Amino acid sequence: MNLTLKEMANILNAPIKNEADVTVTNTTFDSRKVKPGDLFIPLVADNDGHKYVDAAKNNGATVALWQADHKDIPTDLPVIIVSNTLVAYQQLASHYLAQVDPLVVAVSGSNGKTTTKDFIAAIGQTSYKTVKTPENFNNEIGVPQTILSMPTDTELLVIEIGMDHPGDLTFLSNLVKPDIALLTMIGEAHIEFFKTRARIADGKMEIITGLKENGHLVFNGDEPLLLERVGQHPHLLRDSFGLNSTNDLFASDIDMTPLQASFTTNQSHQRFTIPMTGRYNVTNALSAITVGHLLHITDEKIAKALAEAPITENRTEWLDGQFGGKILSDVYNSNPTAAKEVLHFFADTPTQGKRIAVLGDMLQLGEASPVLHASLIESLDPTKIAHVYLVGEEIAPLEDALKPLYPAGTVKRYAINDADTLLKDLLADLTPDDEIMLKGSHGVHLENIVTQLKK
Repeated sequence: MNLTLKEMANILNAPIKNEADVTVTNTTFDSRKVKPGDLFIPLVADNDGHKYVDAAKNNGATVALWQADHKDIPTDLPVIIVSNTLVAYQQLASHYLAQVDPLVVAVSGSNGKTTTKDFIAAIGQTSYKTVKTPENFNNEIGVPQTILSMPTDTELLVIEIGMDHPGDLTFLSNLVKPDIALLTMIGEAHIEFFKTRARIADGKMEIITGLKENGHLVFNGDEPLLLERVGQHPHLLRDSFGLNSTNDLFASDIDMTPLQASFTTNQSHQRFTIPMTGRYNVTNALSAITVGHLLHITDEKIAKALAEAPITENRTEWLDGQFGGKILSDVYNSNPTAAKEVLHFFADTPTQGKRIAVLGDMLQLGEASPVLHASLIESLDPTKIAHVYLVGEEIAPLEDALKPLYPAGTVKRYAINDADTLLKDLLADLTPDDEIMLKGSHGVHLENIVTQLKK
């Protein structure tokens, strides 16, 4: 971005204190990441960002927003006085997005958002100057950050948008105004706030709220809840993808190894290969191919992009273990649908030794948590996955369900803060012929165990 102090004040219809002839080239809400020329956004939360305005200035901030209900306005830094710093941040993002005017692909869903975003961005880069959401900056703070960080010559913005509560996607969809909106799947993520999968599907359908005229919805046609809701919008331009042959785009001749998956589709003879495995990742690739077609990108370019796509770490990622065997890391987040998918895949991977599963708490499941954790027993077969290590309190019902099924000593559970004991026991159990998979919600921090286990 490239906005003067006066331009930003005019956009926000807000007064300036300590006026100066300065220009802002980027924004951040983290004072530690401020660079010269930045606008600092002091967000009001448990740790109020206004306490760090001085630190931001010392790191090179050119301008800061300042919320009007805070006293002691700085005298040595230009500030724009606003009623709410987060709302002002979002207003700046909306203005800048309209100014740059890229094609916008908005991606949401209970699972697969980040992988799908990575696939789409790789495809888009073959034909457009493309920017994508970094990591999973997909909420009311991360989305403005992504928008305001894109260069002025951006042609395609691939943006991940998430939800925790009803209404979240309505707001974010209206903010980003997508040309293409994509829904990966409906799982149990955030069921604590939505109570049922049907209500989660309602929440996800909010993504069409800000869809531009003649915009497309791309959706997982293998999900009955989405099929039902899309059917309620007969004039909506839509394209379905999935593994079932009833979809507009579906996969055939699927071949999987532990490191990759390849397939063809009903729409061409082109063979596609992705650097990940699992049928759920084939589905993610199908969604990205559909978007590629809407962007008028050839299958040859799409295939090359998918084969070389950089994937965000800890998403169905195979790593070499210090113990000599292999690690399947899928620890960024978890919910029952995603965990079952990974367990089914892992149970069929070839190995000369034993398979060990480490499963952490799945958070935000609310009253359904005991039943949903116990339901993972459907995907755990002691003849295929020999040892199960559980982490957390929420997952205790699964321990109770597994103990009658598994031999004594092969199911163990640890407190989240007892990572040292877990790591010690894992290293004592693992041999060079073994494979280990780890899956849990981000709050369990199994990524720390992955770091200790890998080479």
